[in-house]
Amino acid sequence: MDYEHVTHTFGPVFDAHSKILILGSVPSVKSREQQFYYGHPQNRFWKVISAVFDESVPVTIEEKKAFLLRNRIALWDVVESCDIIGSSDSSIRNVKANDMETILGEADIRAIFVNGGKAYELFVKYCGQYVQKDKPRLVKLPSTSPANAAWSYDRLQNTWKSEIGAMLS
Repeated sequence: MDYEHVTHTFGPVFDAHSKILILGSVPSVKSREQQFYYGHPQNRFWKVISAVFDESVPVTIEEKKAFLLRNRIALWDVVESCDIIGSSDSSIRNVKANDMETILGEADIRAIFVNGGKAYELFVKYCGQYVQKDKPRLVKLPSTSPANAAWSYDRLQNTWKSEIGAMLS
């Protein structure tokens, strides 16, 4: 496969009531096709985040947006555009980051949870200036990607629930 230049073509989900921001790296091929976050059927994001909030898994894009806003979650990606091979985070290069002020300037975000190591690495490199003296708190969570086979669903769910729950309590 060859590198493809991709640009994020759908916006963040948030409102003024959002308290936590969850960031991925860049939309996968399936997410780009569906024009919404975590569109690959094997990605465990929607299943995990639903378990964190003890709700049923949303199916449609409208249900997913309503779930996020109801639970005061902002959802976006670190990368606005980059060169990438397929959906491989490890291939990401020539990054232009999203302007986090879009969300942080409008919502009272208390914690930023980054979904996976590559997203965390990119956030620190390109957006680290948005975290000052642990305000908002920055937390790296294990990736919900199917490529992260080392983490079982139960282990992912428990870790996400523990980290996000600690912030919400």
